[in-house]
Amino acid sequence: MSKTKITINSNGSIKVEGEFEILDKSGAQYDLGGREIIALCRCGLSKNMPFCDGAHKGNFEHEAIAFALPQKKQD
Repeated sequence: MSKTKITINSNGSIKVEGEFEILDKSGAQYDLGGREIIALCRCGLSKNMPFCDGAHKGNFEHEAIAFALPQKKQD
């Protein structure tokens, strides 16, 4: 299996590329039509949720800059 790459786009979607599957909350798999690159909505405005349809343009702002999370707490 190839590595999956996830990119958080500034003022836009989450781009997912590689080998992956997307499931709904009940575990049913979305049919991605053979796509190896998709965009997931972050703004909540898409008419095609959970996928991006470009509705964020001019309506959503978030500068995506990577940072380190704090260390995971030990149990």
